Amino acid sequence: MKNTSRKTRIAVVGTGMVGSSFAYAAMIKGLAAEMILIDVDELREEGEVMDLSHALIGTETGGIRGGTFKDCQNVDVIVMTAGAPQKPGETRLQLVSKNIGILKSILRKMGKLRSDTVVIMIANPVDILTYVARETLKIPKNQIFGTGTALDTSRLRFNISQILSVNLHNVHGYVMGEHGDSEFVAWSLTNVSGIPVAKLLTKKQMGNIAEKTKKAAYEIIQRKRATYYGIGVVATELCEAVLKDKKFITPVSTEPGAAYGITGMCVGVPAIIGRKGVEKVWPVPLSADEKKKLKKSADLLKKIMKGAL
Repeated sequence: MKNTSRKTRIAVVGTGMVGSSFAYAAMIKGLAAEMILIDVDELREEGEVMDLSHALIGTETGGIRGGTFKDCQNVDVIVMTAGAPQKPGETRLQLVSKNIGILKSILRKMGKLRSDTVVIMIANPVDILTYVARETLKIPKNQIFGTGTALDTSRLRFNISQILSVNLHNVHGYVMGEHGDSEFVAWSLTNVSGIPVAKLLTKKQMGNIAEKTKKAAYEIIQRKRATYYGIGVVATELCEAVLKDKKFITPVSTEPGAAYGITGMCVGVPAIIGRKGVEKVWPVPLSADEKKKLKKSADLLKKIMKGAL
């Protein structure tokens, strides 16, 4: 009988702080037999491979090596972090033109991907770049999604947990829309172990939490010039959901489609994540105001993308 088993591989494209933080977390979790780091800065790539390799002794990961864009043709998951970083005071959307150019160049260099490869986009503006990747790559669109508002949702849950002195795993809810300034908290769905947050917090507290969640990246970048640990771990959760077919529901950047009446752009909406990527967009019952905010966010992104292409 033919042996159909093959080594599980993750390719990390971009070995800056986000890519290396993801690789470190994924290595500790033992998500794949092999991780391949890829960067146009070959010295940086080589240094990260060396440093991470010396930590293999404390993990279940089989190996880490450097590679080229062509190595993406035979991996299970590609994690795309390559792009110009967000500078202090700069919005994610101000990165759009240069990072679309970087992304398209990388996708050309990759060539034809394996039909079952899943691509997870992280580079900003993640919603627009995810849509561009979906329109460019010749694999099923559901296999391409972005981290979207998954990190913002993690920040929301943490912020609520701190005020209420509960574990953040007992906080349930979503940040939706753009991973950026037009995002919003779906307060109508947010609860702590079944109790609506509106019964536990004042409107002023909820407003402060929403603002703190939205501005978190700016605050971190102002202090240490980049955010990477939070997104690195969130991306490993998504990668694990794909590789282990976990059917995990979390907000990611994808085209909402009929479930939300939005096409032509990717935004953060809850979705079931499994081996085929976005296996289903999860249609949560938003309030009328929240539906307007989601559409407004998508329309803003469409307008900016149109001006950048």
